[in-house]
Amino acid sequence: MTHPMQSKKILITGGNGGIGFETAKALIAQGADVVIASRASAKTDAALAALGPSARHLAVDLSDLESVRGLADAYLAEHAQLDVLINNAGLFPTQQQLTQQGFEMQFGVNHLSHFLLTQLLLPLMLGQPSARIVTVSSMLHQKGKLDFASLKGSAKYSGQRAYGQSKLANVLFAGELANRLSGTQVTSNVLHPGGVATDIVRDLPWPIRKLLGLIFITPEAGAKTSILLATDPALN
Repeated sequence: MTHPMQSKKILITGGNGGIGFETAKALIAQGADVVIASRASAKTDAALAALGPSARHLAVDLSDLESVRGLADAYLAEHAQLDVLINNAGLFPTQQQLTQQGFEMQFGVNHLSHFLLTQLLLPLMLGQPSARIVTVSSMLHQKGKLDFASLKGSAKYSGQRAYGQSKLANVLFAGELANRLSGTQVTSNVLHPGGVATDIVRDLPWPIRKLLGLIFITPEAGAKTSILLATDPALN
């Protein structure tokens, strides 16, 4: 039996849980080989055990751009093929934090890490017969505003504003990348997965988490758009 993604090589950031894990599971079921990029942890070990032998792990700390460079170097050293890059990982801390390079944490992890990773892996993808870059954003980008003065922290920090800003950056990046890749065999798409019950809301107050758990969709449902953008032949 031929699987539609047979022999395809896919890299997913944050593939050890939530939407990323469900995306990896579905793509492996379609025949793909998947590398999940995440921190080394018991959670990652459990994800790898559940995904089976078609899944591998490369360690990365997305809050450190040097670690992102290390991830790209490790992937390029081990693989001569990358068919789909899924920029999936994200966080939503309620308290202000900074990355290793001093950027506001959400902007650094949700956007800058994926911007850099994409740039480092793009030459390999341009060498494939066809390739796809899929970026997971959020409809909250509509409330986002790029405030360059806040990119290294703000005395008036708002977790929601920072999240919206990072997701707007995702959309702007993916859209401009699509423009620049026009005429090549590489596509760039960005998506809103829906309101999904994942660990990204773990820092919110318990009553809010409880309410969101009642109205949000499952990670399996939230992964459907990522899977579509990674696999649909009509999008070549």
